[in-house]
Amino acid sequence: MTATPYSDNINDYLKCDNIIDFHNEAISELAEKLYKQATDETDFIRLAYEYVRDNIPHSADINADTVPCSASEVLKDGHGICFAQSHLLAAILRAKDIPCGFCYQKLILDDETAPILVYHGLNGVYVNQYKKWIRLDTRGDAEFSIETEKLAYTVRTEKGEQDCFTVYPAPDKNVIAKMTINRTRTQMYENPPTELAYTKTAPL
Repeated sequence: MTATPYSDNINDYLKCDNIIDFHNEAISELAEKLYKQATDETDFIRLAYEYVRDNIPHSADINADTVPCSASEVLKDGHGICFAQSHLLAAILRAKDIPCGFCYQKLILDDETAPILVYHGLNGVYVNQYKKWIRLDTRGDAEFSIETEKLAYTVRTEKGEQDCFTVYPAPDKNVIAKMTINRTRTQMYENPPTELAYTKTAPL
């Protein structure tokens, strides 16, 4: 399967708001810096992706307990959970008019200690040079790839895990609500997002 946009209006994937706040000066400056380093638009997407993957660690990897949510908060704090990382990547790309949205996978949190299904966030990006949407995951050992996905996790359908190839134009409202209510990662892991608002109209 391939990534497919939820909306037919490409402008929905370019919007600036209080979560994907690429009007923020620090984000704008970072986007401009990476854009100048790139050889073309596709290379800029790669550079932006690798910047977030390599410079904005997942909060759990550095034992940080705060939960930055907006792109500017993530950049300022220098870390974020998967959803937060996806917000920053979207903001950097949208700052240079690259359509970018959000994808979700439903995965077991931990096979041994927390065998519950929760959502994991990643990005869907439109690569104009190839006229296609691709999914990119800034978590772990994932890599930038146009032809073959190299994501952080392999979905195990036999364990009830689910993959979603839909690219949504905005972060899921339920995910944002969880990130807002649970202001620490400890609280977030005790009360993780287990359902998406989007699934009411576009089920996994």
